[in-house]
Amino acid sequence: MSTPDVRAAIARAEPFVPEPPRPLVRELPPADPFPVEALGDVLGPAARAIHARVQAPVAICAQSVLAAATLAVQGHGDVELPTGQARPVSGYFLTVAGSGERKTSADNEALWPIRKRERALREKYDADVLDHLNGKLAWEKARDGAIRRAKGDRAAIKSALDALGPAPAAPLTPMLTCPEPTFEGLCRLLASGWPSIGIFAGEAGQFIGGHGMSDDAKLRTAAGLSSVWDGEPIRRVRAGDGASVLPGRRVAVHLLAQPDVAALMLADRLLVGQGLLSRFLVSAPESAAGTRLWREPGPEAEAALKRYGARLLEVLERPLPLAAGKLNDLVPRVLPLGPAARGLWIGFSDNIETQIGPDGALSSIRPLANKVAEHAARLAGVLALAANIEAAEITSANMEAGIRLAEHYAAEGLRVFEASRIDGDLALAQRLLDWLRSAWGEPTFSLPDVYQTGPNPIRDKRTAARLVGILEDHGHAVRVEGGGVVAGQRRRDVWRIVSRT
Repeated sequence: MSTPDVRAAIARAEPFVPEPPRPLVRELPPADPFPVEALGDVLGPAARAIHARVQAPVAICAQSVLAAATLAVQGHGDVELPTGQARPVSGYFLTVAGSGERKTSADNEALWPIRKRERALREKYDADVLDHLNGKLAWEKARDGAIRRAKGDRAAIKSALDALGPAPAAPLTPMLTCPEPTFEGLCRLLASGWPSIGIFAGEAGQFIGGHGMSDDAKLRTAAGLSSVWDGEPIRRVRAGDGASVLPGRRVAVHLLAQPDVAALMLADRLLVGQGLLSRFLVSAPESAAGTRLWREPGPEAEAALKRYGARLLEVLERPLPLAAGKLNDLVPRVLPLGPAARGLWIGFSDNIETQIGPDGALSSIRPLANKVAEHAARLAGVLALAANIEAAEITSANMEAGIRLAEHYAAEGLRVFEASRIDGDLALAQRLLDWLRSAWGEPTFSLPDVYQTGPNPIRDKRTAARLVGILEDHGHAVRVEGGGVVAGQRRRDVWRIVSRT
């Protein structure tokens, strides 16, 4: 080919365009909008009012309101499934949102009726505890006197002690919520305190990183919480504590987690295999950052929160249904599904079943999907009792709302659980890339820059080299031949950060 021909061929050639970087992880689809309207005419307006006040994503506000209402009503009623099983209406909720999304502020707004009730219980406890101590001392002295007067006659001693009766019971520990209990501690609280409590952690790292979820205690905690969710009596046999059975206890859970913390929990193979995660209802809303321009909440927000608080306080101050002669053994009444609600539940359950086969839309979250119909019934029970604590059955309107909420949690489960299955190195490489683009501040970097000043999990040369290799393979970093100067230091191995396209 002559020189003019070569030049003509070059002129006609398409310009070289480098291949754009390949994403390290799949981008999550948009979050499923939380169906606030399904919460009813008290909880729904309260969620919107909290959203107006703190401007957190409305899903966070709705989760907090729903979790608080679950804690308030769970001691008063169980729901009867068409299978004939009576199940607690207790729920475990996980809200995933980054720092600065005002999730704690939203939760504080939703929990104010709980906090007010706890203050009242503490005041009563302080007044009752002295009376109890005096009564117990008087009982012990009367017991000693009865034994002395019987002068060794066993029949007389027994008769006198029978007449004296049991020792005065201690007042119940005035706690309705706790943030990070071990399962052993939770059992002690349920033995000496109120039979309906909540694990509410404004920073889920307290719970997930606490003693109850340490390597040697994680399985016990997961199995225990799963059993409580199922409504089983708590059975414990310990060398130090002896044997005990705690029937009629109810526990609600709401964990507010940052994405990294939630990812640790959702990717934990032990928690997946044991089944605890299938009992959690997860919502991970889109960030509201950049949209929270000041808006004065209208008077309807204040009215909605007052109405919500009054409703929950009415329920919280209502005597709990207890077994005869017991201070803290619940006997919740059973709410059957009305005929129309029963038909709705069966149709929903069958629809879910068709989607959990090997090629079904819900096959990837089968453990959760297997419980979605039960979640719907539990949520319907919460809504029924929150609307009317004396409700006698689950109506079709309750069940429609419960199904709508369960569908939301199934959709969110697909998003969040799929994301948690990302290979660990890929997730860490993405974290390194985010750091290089946002915090590093230089166009190039070296390995020492990564393991000396980079994200906390990357603190050795071998890990840094492996992750940089992943970035290089995916086109996010390009090696600079011959090295170069990075941040004032001469480095042998240097990479250039590829800008976003």
